[in-house]
Amino acid sequence: MSERRIIAAAVQMSSTPDREENKKTAERLIREAASAGADLVSLPELWSCHGLEKVYRENAESIPGPTTDFLGSLARELGIYLLGGSILEKVPGSTRLHNTSTLFAPSGDLLAVYRKIHLFDVKVADREYLESRTMAPGEQIVTAKAGPATIGLSVCYDVRFPELYRMLALAGAEILMVPAAFTLQTGKDHWELLLRARAVENQAYVVAPAQWGQKADGRWTYGRSMIVDPWGVVLARCPDRDGFALAPLDLGYLERLRAEFPALANRRPEVYRSAL
Repeated sequence: MSERRIIAAAVQMSSTPDREENKKTAERLIREAASAGADLVSLPELWSCHGLEKVYRENAESIPGPTTDFLGSLARELGIYLLGGSILEKVPGSTRLHNTSTLFAPSGDLLAVYRKIHLFDVKVADREYLESRTMAPGEQIVTAKAGPATIGLSVCYDVRFPELYRMLALAGAEILMVPAAFTLQTGKDHWELLLRARAVENQAYVVAPAQWGQKADGRWTYGRSMIVDPWGVVLARCPDRDGFALAPLDLGYLERLRAEFPALANRRPEVYRSAL
């Protein structure tokens, strides 16, 4: 990692309900990404257990817990910033869980915890998704420092809510993390479109690791993990298999772009408030 440059990796995997199997796959891909030069490695949404809601509760953990201990240890060993995609977090006194993203420093320390704010309660084609049946929404917008960069945390369906990303950008976020498990139906039409829009409108890099392939309950996830630059250019993209997208993030370029094309500075919040 240079003073204003980070090499980022967005890991793509097809998780199962088997936590130990998923950990082995994640560790292999994280190590490969770090060996390829990544300073910041990110896993997809619910990478440790995915595809069967009926096993989610038995796979949920407190934070800190065994899975975050595993992630912190790996970050420390490899000397990388590691975004643990999201995992299933127990909520004290509740029958529901949180869909929770965690960020670790090269020291292994836990830097940030973000709980998914927007829950996927929709009908897509012939299938209904009710994430709120098993998940409780988060309530906090979260940024964290990762070396020279400020990172903004989000998860999957959050990407459809531009208000969240504008707040992250105004809080200083230069890299927007979007670990996801996008459905095939919505992904083929909206995944790249939404990621590029969030990058352009907030003049930020977007790192989006994703689930791919068919899941244990029969549904399909889209994959195509990618990294997008602040001009909306896709810097790297995964094909339809396990792997990772890898790209350098030039924060000096981002700083120059924001100075020369000051869209964030040209906002008129006083007008927006008067229209509410």
